Amino acid sequence: MTKNRIILMITLAAAIGAFFALDLGPYLSLEYFNSERAAIDDYRQTHPLATALGFFVLYVVVAGLSLPGAALLTLAAGAIFGLAWGMLVVSFASAMGATLAFLVSRLLLQDLVQQRFGDNLKKANRCIEKDGAFYLFTLRLVPVLPFFVINLVMGLTPIRTWTFYWVSQVGMLAGTLVYVNAGTQLTSLESLSGILSPGLIFSFTLLGVFPLLAKKAVKVFKARRVQHPYAKLKHFDRDLVVIGAGSGGLVSAYIGATVKAKVSLIEKHRMGGDCLNTGCVPSKALIRSAKFLSHARRAQEFGFDAANVDFDFARVMERVQRVIHKVEPHDSIERYTALGVDCIQGEAKITSPYTVEVNGRTLTTRNIIVATGGRPAVPPISGIEDTAYWTSDSIWDLRTLPRRLLVLGGGPIGCELVQCFARFGSHVIQVQRGPRLLKNEDPEFSEMLMKRLVSEGIELRVSHTPKAFRVQDGRKVLVAEHDGQDVEIEFDELLVAAGRQANSHGFGLETLGVPLGENGTIQVNEYMQTIYPNLYAVGDVAGPYQFTHTAAHQAWYAAVNGLFGSFKKFRVDYSVIPWATFTDPEIARVGLSEQDAQAKGIPYEVTTYPMDDLDRAIADEEAHGLVKVLTVPGKDRILGATIAGEHAGDLIAEFVAAMRHGLGLNKILSTIHIYPTLAEANKYAAGQWKRDHAPTRVLAWLEHYHSWRRGNTRQRIPRPVAIPSQFHGS
Repeated sequence: MTKNRIILMITLAAAIGAFFALDLGPYLSLEYFNSERAAIDDYRQTHPLATALGFFVLYVVVAGLSLPGAALLTLAAGAIFGLAWGMLVVSFASAMGATLAFLVSRLLLQDLVQQRFGDNLKKANRCIEKDGAFYLFTLRLVPVLPFFVINLVMGLTPIRTWTFYWVSQVGMLAGTLVYVNAGTQLTSLESLSGILSPGLIFSFTLLGVFPLLAKKAVKVFKARRVQHPYAKLKHFDRDLVVIGAGSGGLVSAYIGATVKAKVSLIEKHRMGGDCLNTGCVPSKALIRSAKFLSHARRAQEFGFDAANVDFDFARVMERVQRVIHKVEPHDSIERYTALGVDCIQGEAKITSPYTVEVNGRTLTTRNIIVATGGRPAVPPISGIEDTAYWTSDSIWDLRTLPRRLLVLGGGPIGCELVQCFARFGSHVIQVQRGPRLLKNEDPEFSEMLMKRLVSEGIELRVSHTPKAFRVQDGRKVLVAEHDGQDVEIEFDELLVAAGRQANSHGFGLETLGVPLGENGTIQVNEYMQTIYPNLYAVGDVAGPYQFTHTAAHQAWYAAVNGLFGSFKKFRVDYSVIPWATFTDPEIARVGLSEQDAQAKGIPYEVTTYPMDDLDRAIADEEAHGLVKVLTVPGKDRILGATIAGEHAGDLIAEFVAAMRHGLGLNKILSTIHIYPTLAEANKYAAGQWKRDHAPTRVLAWLEHYHSWRRGNTRQRIPRPVAIPSQFHGS
């Protein structure tokens, strides 16, 4: 730290310390001002310039040192100088004081903060360099944060000093006007009854309403700012244009057509998107066939000597296509045309917030919803292009069962397909960078699945980092690093299941300057809007979840906000999002996992119920799995639930409904469940929670009571006592 900085720090510390040591705070209070108001008015009348200059200097010092009292001084300015002169004095004094605090923060802390947290602040710094004036103006106009906090924080950013000053000068004018005007009304109080004077009520009403009006004004200004280069049309051909006919696009179009809006739905490939054609539907069809095979191999568990199944892998894959074709009518052009949607086959290009080009013609629309989905991510590993790899998009064209299948990735897609191909007879090698599969689930569920996969003959290679692929003389090899050494893994076919990436390029967003997140998804707000208020994004292209059901969930908000947002807008609700991995055992979750709760520092209790104790699971030879529920300590409110076992994706629905509607474990326990069903596992988990929270001292009292009722007169009934709350958690 330089000598000048040390001197500055000591000076500031001394000034602030003196303020508190000398107890100067009461001199900046309303009580002191009222007691000295007459003397102040007399001095101002005889020495107007000296009063104004002294007040100005005092305000600059208070604001520059970030001392409490700036709000009172603003009110006092109106009381002392009136509206016009008060505005003049305070507007300049507040801006200069703010700039002084800004410079102090910059000189003392900016280098230290940027050096230590520079990598994390790169994105924020770029935003400030590009639009710092606008962000600062917004903060000044809408006083959500105290102004002294804004001064200090902005000093840590790369915004220019002159920009900070003039934006603060202009941005604080509206708020200053409201406070100074309130101060002019304070001088008219003769008694407590004067508080109800119309002028004072109006001033304080402005104080309360101003942030709301300012927030609305900022939104309007921001919208007009980004839309300014594009002239808004007076007439539109359509109310809504939807790009992409996957889950998000179909639901958006369906909602628009249902409320009689004129809707166009543009799809360049196949209706139904990934879920119908390459994702949910084909994978579940393949999983069902593979599971049939696994049951046949377990014939002795069901009381049979043996069960042999002959199959042709090509016919199994044709069955997958047959399932797709059977589901297709649900998402077809014919169905949506009958609903009133204008379905267009072609490649869309957004040319403005109000126009979309497709097949050589321009569609004008009040709103646009982007639902372009995602695609498999292919990691940039040397030599991977030479392997003729498969992805979750292309694997459905495979007709010959691979002898040795290498699968990259340990997420849901990789785990589901790994188990399928192993059950069909492939020797499957699964390679995962991390130490376990399904890293987003709690470790015991990962371990449960890993043991099952290994028991089915899958060669599991965790903690293996792929480095390069080599193809020579028809021999395919992956070179991976494990425990600091290179290992070679030979294979015949490669399936890349390393996640998905958003389809956010190639249809006009770049031209409009719509910002993307670091993972390539379109940045949207809580209403699913991009920086253009009438341009929305939903589904995989928007994130944060990549599930068919969340795309449909987001689509409702985007469509309703686009069509009716002038009257009422709805914030998207992610509070209860369920999902499932359809391996065997299935693993389904809603809400928090234990590792999530620990990472976020949320206190919790854990209740578990092992499904090997469940009658129906025993009868079905599926006595394995676990129900795990997180609750608020001492209460039955559900924070999250994870289920592993047969039909876990169906069983989780009860917890989803309970969390969505605020029902606790006591309600699940009191609900009648059919016997014998797998759903009883949920009730037994609730019962376990109840036993863990049994009032032991009350039960002891009841034991004595019943003994007394049986005629044991010597048994004394103890007085009930309070039960201490005990729980485990983070």
